[in-house]
Amino acid sequence: MDKKLIGVDLGGTTTKFAILTVAGDIQQRWSIDTNILDEGAHIIPDIIASINHHVKLYDMTADQFAGIGMGSPGTVDRALGTVIGAYNLNWKTLQQAKKEIEAGTGIKFAIDNDANVAALGERWKGAGNNDDNVAFVTLGTGVGGGIIADGHLLHGTAGSAGEIGHVTIDPEGYLCTCGKKGCLETVASATGVVRVARDMAEEFAGTSQLKQILDDGNEISSKITFDLAKQGDPLAVMVVDKVAKYLGIALGNVGNTLNPAFIVIGGGVSAAGTFLLDQVQAYFNEYTFPQVRDTTQLKLAELGNVAGVIGAASLALEFV
Repeated sequence: MDKKLIGVDLGGTTTKFAILTVAGDIQQRWSIDTNILDEGAHIIPDIIASINHHVKLYDMTADQFAGIGMGSPGTVDRALGTVIGAYNLNWKTLQQAKKEIEAGTGIKFAIDNDANVAALGERWKGAGNNDDNVAFVTLGTGVGGGIIADGHLLHGTAGSAGEIGHVTIDPEGYLCTCGKKGCLETVASATGVVRVARDMAEEFAGTSQLKQILDDGNEISSKITFDLAKQGDPLAVMVVDKVAKYLGIALGNVGNTLNPAFIVIGGGVSAAGTFLLDQVQAYFNEYTFPQVRDTTQLKLAELGNVAGVIGAASLALEFV
């Protein structure tokens, strides 16, 4: 009988689970709230309990599973199966994820960084068409990334490969939480788009609904900004153009350096769809040399919020 895989996508608010076939087809999925109280001490026990409960619920046993794969925030040591510094989980000390989950479930366990895992998901079953060369960038509350080159997920010497969010797009730009100036994350994340809009609104003299909302002291979001740009609001159009230019520079450099078949754009900001993609594409074409421009394709992510569990499950293919 073909063994099954379990994918776990650990996030700061919810933890998503799925049972998949080795071909990557989801058979069952569920989620639980992530309890980050007491320095995240409940997170791993809750994951173990939820897996064991569902394995029993579906009349299955541990030996029917090849393995569990998990994507986690923070700094992951893949060999040791540990995580440290996942601040959105309150994990300040070293977490023995592999040791505890294997002991608690009786199933083999593999782990990687959450952005890498989403990249693996999109590459395997989504926009990456299972190609050997795929770069993935996720535009959410931050900007993350993952790179598959010649069939291998790149990790780098400190596990920081693929951190596209920290590519410098403006040396005189905004200060990033990483301590450096002008990171892509400071302008292309959901909060970054709002920051660009606020700054441009101060210098904007014409009539604009976006400026009106800001001048009235009301909150805006990246979604509001994109929606107004689609309606032709002059300030919003300028903001989106600027964000698209910064993305075009960063992704152009990813293309020029790696020449992937696909650069896949996901995360909440990518919900702006082809409206954003077409503008990024125009700048990408401007900032890439011909061989890359003609062979590297920008695409929107296709898997939405299941990219994480699918990519996580693919980590467990090593046990098949």
